[in-house]
Parts: sequence; C-alpha cells; structure tokens
Amino acid sequence: MIRNLLFSIFFFTGIIIISIIFLPALLLPRKITLLGGKLMGYWAEFCLKVFLSVKIIIKGKENIITKQKFFIAASHQSMFETFYLQTVFNSPVFILKKELLRIPIFGWYLKKIGSISINRNKVSRDNLGFFDDILSIVNNSDRPLIIFPQGTRVLPEERPSFKKGATRIYQELNIACQPVAVNSGYVWPKKGKKNSHKTITVSILTSVNAGMDKESFLQILENKIYNELDLLS
Repeated sequence: MIRNLLFSIFFFTGIIIISIIFLPALLLPRKITLLGGKLMGYWAEFCLKVFLSVKIIIKGKENIITKQKFFIAASHQSMFETFYLQTVFNSPVFILKKELLRIPIFGWYLKKIGSISINRNKVSRDNLGFFDDILSIVNNSDRPLIIFPQGTRVLPEERPSFKKGATRIYQELNIACQPVAVNSGYVWPKKGKKNSHKTITVSILTSVNAGMDKESFLQILENKIYNELDLLS
C-alpha cells in the first residue's frame, strides 16, 4: 500500500511538473514538445523501478524496422505503454479519443505533438477526415503511427479479437506493421493496486510486411502478439 501511494504521488507530481516546465514549448517547434513526452516516459520508468522495484526489459530491439515507414500495433494493458513506448520508438503519433484534447494543458500538448483524434461514439464530419489525417502525418513525418488493435486496455489474461479498424489502417497506409507485445498489466493494471517486484517486458516482434489481404494481416498480427503474451505470462 505504501509503495503504491509513493508511486502515485511521485509519478503524477512529476508529470505535472514536466507539463509546466514544457509549457513554453507549446510556442516552439514540435520537436521540443516531443522531448517532454520522452521525458514523461523515462519518468514512468524511474518511478516503477524506484518505488515498485519493477524491472523493465526490452526484447527484440533488432526487429525494429529501419529505413522505411511503418506503423506500430501494440497490446494495451495499462497506461505504461502510452508513456514508455515514446522512449523506445521515435515519438509515435497516437490515435486518441477526442475528449482528451479538451483537457486543459494536457490536451494542448496532445494537439501540439500531432495526435489524431476520433469520436468513437458516432460517425461525425470530423471522423470523415480521419484517414486523410493519418495519411498526411505518415507521409510528411518520420514518426511512426501507433495503434492499439485491442481497442482499449484489457486484463493480462484477456484475449479479445483485434478491432477491424487495424486492417483499414494497414490497407490505407500500405506500409509495414511493427507488432509489439507488452505485459504491463501484471504490474500496472487498468484497475486496482499496482504490483511490485515484477518484470515488464516490451517485446518487439518481427514485422508484418505490406500487401497482405486484410483477413490474413489481422490473423497474423493477432497470433504474433497473443502468442508472445502467452510466453510472457
């Protein structure tokens, strides 16, 4: 209980301080603001290690796609990957709920770093340009897009079918996909207390090349990530 309390106090206080320090960056080039995002990722790592005695392992660095455009498809079990994957990859572009952009200060940062918003509850005029926004960012940036094909945070033992929206992105972008399996839910679950003295593994898997039909792509992606999570459980 004390470890959880200390973690929460220091982690969220640190995030607030970083946000305040980087406020002037909102008026500067985007790359300065992106440094703040990476710093938050390193802060999350520091707090996990110091207050919860958690070990973080990055597996499969040699599989990271280089010299070509790609997008990341990662499992989603906790807040951890939204912070930490910014330190592993080149400041990924996130797809997020439109409501998050309305949060004071935090929402300003999300807009500044080029996050793509979507209203998940209905088809709207804004959503009609969703894939145009994705194509524009991917074509004009060296930052990879990141998606969470499970759609939301899930429990470590859950294996829901991946959302079909992942196949649309795969087909629209026509670039390789970098699968990533993260077992963070054993330490930082979506609900309840965090667990100490455990290991979080970020497993970077071999890529899925462009050009497959959507059914084959989704099945291969799902098998790669879930097979790895089964090994990490």
